[in-house]
Amino acid sequence: MTQEKKNKQFIIEYYNALAGKEKPEYMIRKYVADEKLIQHIKFFEKSFPEYDLIPEEIIAEGDRVFVRARVEGTHMGEIDGTPPTFKEIKVPFAICYRIHNDMIIDHWMIADQMELLEQLGLARALKAEFE
Repeated sequence: MTQEKKNKQFIIEYYNALAGKEKPEYMIRKYVADEKLIQHIKFFEKSFPEYDLIPEEIIAEGDRVFVRARVEGTHMGEIDGTPPTFKEIKVPFAICYRIHNDMIIDHWMIADQMELLEQLGLARALKAEFE
């Protein structure tokens, strides 16, 4: 099996281990060495407990795995000072992981933050604030 296939399989295993479930730090650290990603997961888990990750496309090349996906969850915890809205979200994102020795060591991510605000009913409030 090529390294690309191994890395892709590793990311699939990672998603299966965490998506739609509680994400305790020990479980995150089983797959992730990138501290920024660990903090992001913990932050998002606090606001959207047991959020799900649904991959739509996974591409691997060299030590990188690119995933185009969506996150689904319910806003149950405070996020940046906004109390829970209890609204469900489905937000597209893209993330690229760098893998070394079966660990995520680096990442970059793009998420549709405006879509998130709209789904939480916060986009109009934000727009009114700037008018």
